Amino acid sequence: MAEPSSYRPRTGEIPTNPGVYRFIDPHGRVVYVGKAKNLRARLNSYFARVATLHPKTYAMVHAASSVEWTVVGSELEAIQLEYTWIKQHSPRFNIMYRDDKSYPYLAVTMNEKYPRVQVMRGDKKPGVKYFGPFYPAKAIRETVDTMLRVFPVRSCSAGVFKRAKASGRPCLLGYIGKCAAPCVGEISEADHRKLAEEFCEVMAGRPGPHVKRIENQMKAAVAELRYEDAGRHRDDLEAIRRVFERNAVVLSEDTEADVFAFAEDELEAAAQVFHVRQGRIRGQRGWVVEKVEDTDAGAMVEQLLMQVYGSMADTERIPPEVLVPALPENAEEMTAWLRQLRSDSGAGRAQISLRVPQRGDKAALLGTVQENASQALALHKARRNSDITTRSAALRDLQEALGAAEPLLRIECFDISHTSGTNVVASMVVLEDGLAKKRDYRRFSVKGEAARDDTSAMYDVISRRFARHLKDQAESEAAVPEVAEGAEVAEPAAEDQTKTKDSTVVEREAERFAYPPSLVVVDGGQPQVNVARQALDDLGITDLPVVGLAKRLEEVWLPGDDFPLVLPRSSEALYMLQRIRDEAHRFAIAYHRSKRSKQMTASALDEVPGLGPSRRAAVVAHFGSVANLKKASLEEIIEVPGLGKDTAQKILDHLHAEATGTGEASGEAEVAADAEAGGAEAAASSDSA
Repeated sequence: MAEPSSYRPRTGEIPTNPGVYRFIDPHGRVVYVGKAKNLRARLNSYFARVATLHPKTYAMVHAASSVEWTVVGSELEAIQLEYTWIKQHSPRFNIMYRDDKSYPYLAVTMNEKYPRVQVMRGDKKPGVKYFGPFYPAKAIRETVDTMLRVFPVRSCSAGVFKRAKASGRPCLLGYIGKCAAPCVGEISEADHRKLAEEFCEVMAGRPGPHVKRIENQMKAAVAELRYEDAGRHRDDLEAIRRVFERNAVVLSEDTEADVFAFAEDELEAAAQVFHVRQGRIRGQRGWVVEKVEDTDAGAMVEQLLMQVYGSMADTERIPPEVLVPALPENAEEMTAWLRQLRSDSGAGRAQISLRVPQRGDKAALLGTVQENASQALALHKARRNSDITTRSAALRDLQEALGAAEPLLRIECFDISHTSGTNVVASMVVLEDGLAKKRDYRRFSVKGEAARDDTSAMYDVISRRFARHLKDQAESEAAVPEVAEGAEVAEPAAEDQTKTKDSTVVEREAERFAYPPSLVVVDGGQPQVNVARQALDDLGITDLPVVGLAKRLEEVWLPGDDFPLVLPRSSEALYMLQRIRDEAHRFAIAYHRSKRSKQMTASALDEVPGLGPSRRAAVVAHFGSVANLKKASLEEIIEVPGLGKDTAQKILDHLHAEATGTGEASGEAEVAADAEAGGAEAAASSDSA
């Protein structure tokens, strides 16, 4: 690692002109490319106060061993040269947007003798016309299938085409009218190319001339009494309309725009773009980028536009409007660069508007793109959780930060939930090797004196969980007989080798409780941590580390400490603690809501004569609430599975008696199903008091 002062150029050597600079490492690799209006001012900012730089900028100047620059005549030239060098060198410290998924494009290979229509992914090739991207892939495949009915362009592979040509028989698509069959000479090369050009024109959003032509053909066929031909033309028109009706109109029909938006945190950012053509969303695309330096939204917009529009394959799709959440500092130069790219692609020198929409439908659409970017970033982070390298680094960092003697292979987190001291419950969630182990989740119902406040409830829950651990551990040790050295262990008798299903389940349950965690995390600050430590000490468990994570400032509290441990905001260790804390909170809230709903919704059906628990549950599941049940007729009640006419009449009479005040039971509360704890979590959550 080089010291920046060792290669810092003298101030007088650096020109004040606009230009592009490169940081180069000891191996000659370009690690960063940037541009500046004033090279001297920009480069001096990297060396003046190195200690105050953004962490990744700090790493970049230490990874480099030299810096070079090139003077250009204008900022527009600087944009072009910067993009060229970034594309050439792929510097590791530059913002590089990468697709969060592979998007399919509709491609027409106009560079072949007989153009072919296909769905393609990956790098774009010269001489091929691309439309899209489309999401999901099913949408573009349906579009291709529909369009081939009207414009039967070849869609088969080179191998299929050669075999059909050699045999003199077209493939199935040729027989059903979805291919013009150029392989067997049913259409000339020139006519097939014209067909492909018409296909491209319609897909580019200009169906008007072709729709009018087909309408005229349909009218002529009707006038000549060729009704079968007229019907075929009618179906072609319907097919074209279906293609263009699949996308809802979001803006006026003359709108051609790309709408960009971002969602970001301290480490990463997600970008999304909606491609709007003729007022309809024709495609969507997304990227995720690691934030290398402390850049603002304008700089991120600039980098994104350079990468999206810098490729010649993309320039033909530059629309007249580019809507962004923030303008870059050099917005005028960027606009001129986009205009030049559009001109070079042969699309003409139409004006390009690079702006931030402030109100109306376009601003609302920008908000929709922003929401998609937020969802994409959340999905990316969720996927990151399953990455074994990231998990290992987080566990290692957390172990070092806490000074734990052993690796944190199993982490248990506890949380308390209640409403003003009523229906007090707790949750225990488990991470093993950084992944949630839901079958080991537990729920606790806290009652009596332990439910008076959060610290008492936490003491009770920790005591119960680890008292069970000590008990199961003792039973497990007692079940293993001591064997003298050299003695043979006798095989169990045949009748002892069989186990019932229930005994196996109990043993597995005991094994899970007998397995101690490597770290106990509690949701809360110093009081909760201290009481959890006290509960463990009272049980004689002194070697188990305990920490708490306070929500307000995300501080990590250790038992007995007056000041918290503050982990870096970008720390993977802190991210893992936040994740398990939030999961414990979610699980506790779910149980609390379930318990509260059962208490507050005493069923009006409890007093119906002859209505047992199973059939009462069936009625609740069928109608959902007493309010819905009261509106039902006798015939509708009879529709409940397992319910006869007599029982249905008793239910109706009971509800009527309650409504008139003559019944003995009070049943104004509605029946609500306990839907909060379901699936594997509910099955695994069995430790209720």
